[in-house]
Amino acid sequence: MAGNGDIIDTNPALAQMIRAAVSIGVFAALIVAGSYVSVPLPMTPVPVALQSLFVLLAALILGPKAGTLAVVLFLAMGAIGLPVFAGGRGGPAHFFGPTGGYLLGYLPAAAVCGIISRWGHRFASIRVRALIDAGAATIGTTVLYACGVTVLARVTGMTIPAAVAAGAVPFLIGDAVKIAVAAAVAPRVRERLVPPELTAPDEA
Repeated sequence: MAGNGDIIDTNPALAQMIRAAVSIGVFAALIVAGSYVSVPLPMTPVPVALQSLFVLLAALILGPKAGTLAVVLFLAMGAIGLPVFAGGRGGPAHFFGPTGGYLLGYLPAAAVCGIISRWGHRFASIRVRALIDAGAATIGTTVLYACGVTVLARVTGMTIPAAVAAGAVPFLIGDAVKIAVAAAVAPRVRERLVPPELTAPDEA
């Protein structure tokens, strides 16, 4: 009688599903861990946190679908009250507060970042892939800013320029560092996690 390991070994589709599910769970946990590295700033209701770094890494490494699903899992945990948001907080009220746009903005940010990065897989050079990943992370971060600043202005009554000053400008340097780290790490991690045939350049 075949054991569970034999069934998985002879069923590549099942093995791929299990691998994807584990990867999604791991990156959701990393996003949670990043939420606990949070520093409040006096001039803005939006704290500095590492969770956006792991959102970018999830998108760059797992791709647009699985990366976005990792974000969905993270947000779902917070929505049911688990203390997974910045500062160890949770609950649906956070989606309607000043930081709600950033939380919900992780979804389109991960999707856009992942799509652009996946397009770059056709290139054989790891340096080119890293540059494309940097561009993907930059665009994803811009999408996140757009969502976050828009909701911040709406919830607090700030003007858009004031919301940009409070919800984007203080984070530019830190986010530039996160983008650089994500772009440097992602191609190398992807090489070890993703089968070579999935990362090979497309043939004409």
